[in-house]
Amino acid sequence: VRGLLKIDTELLDRINSLGDMMIASRHNNTPVEPGDKLCGTRIIPLVIEKEKMEEAVKVCGGKKIFTILPYQNKKVGIVTTGSEVYHGRIKDAFGPVLKEKVKEFGGEVMGQTITDDNPEHTRKAILEFIAQGADMVLVSGGMSVDPDDKTPLAIKNTGARVVSYGAPVLPGAMFLLAYLEVEEEGKSRTVAVMGLPGCVMYAKRTIFDLVLPRVMADDEVTEENLASLGQGGLCLNCPVCTFPNCGFGKGV
Repeated sequence: VRGLLKIDTELLDRINSLGDMMIASRHNNTPVEPGDKLCGTRIIPLVIEKEKMEEAVKVCGGKKIFTILPYQNKKVGIVTTGSEVYHGRIKDAFGPVLKEKVKEFGGEVMGQTITDDNPEHTRKAILEFIAQGADMVLVSGGMSVDPDDKTPLAIKNTGARVVSYGAPVLPGAMFLLAYLEVEEEGKSRTVAVMGLPGCVMYAKRTIFDLVLPRVMADDEVTEENLASLGQGGLCLNCPVCTFPNCGFGKGV
C-alpha cells in the first residue's frame, strides 16, 4: 500500500544488539509506495543456534518492528491570507502548490478561501471549512514575525491546541502545527491546522513535506517530534532532488 513507514527504532536497536543477526532498513517516517524495498536481514555467521532466534522472538514480545500506516482520503481546505492577494494586487502562488502536494497523498481539496489580514476573517474561514467536513486546513501567508502577520493568532483563536509555532527545519522555521478537537453528533474528530510559511510556495522541499505524510496517515505529530528534526533538518537544495531518498528530515 501507499503509506508511511513506521519503525519501532528501540526494538530494532535491541534486535541488532543481540549479535549474529542484523536488520537494515529505510528511515522511520519515510513515505513508501507498493513494491518499495523496506528492509533486509542477514544471519551474519550463516548458521546460528536456535536459541538465538528464540531470544529475538522473546525480545520482540509480539510487537512489530515495522508497520505501514496507509494514507487516508482526507478532505482539505486551503485558506490563503494577505490583503495584497485578497485585493488582487498580487497573484496567489500558494494555491497551486498546496493542491498538488495534497493530491500526491490522495487528499481531496475542498476549495480555497482568500482572506485579508484581519485575523477574525481568517479564523472564520478556517472554521467554515471544518464545519463543511474538512479533516485538515492549510493556512498560507502571514507566518513571519512582523507585527502585521496575524495568521498564528487566527489559528489560536479557533480554539485549536497549538503543538508548536516554529520548527528546527530550513526551509520552514516559521511553521505552525495545531490540532482542533471537533464534536459532531456525539462523536469527536481531530482536525489538523497548519500555518505555512512563504518558503512552501517557492522551495521544492520544506517542513511541510515532512509533516504532511504523517498527518495524511493519521500519525499524530508531537512537539518532541518536531524538535527532533534539527539533525537532518537542513535541505541542501541539491540540483537533482531525490527526496525522500536523502538526508532531509532524517535524524539519527
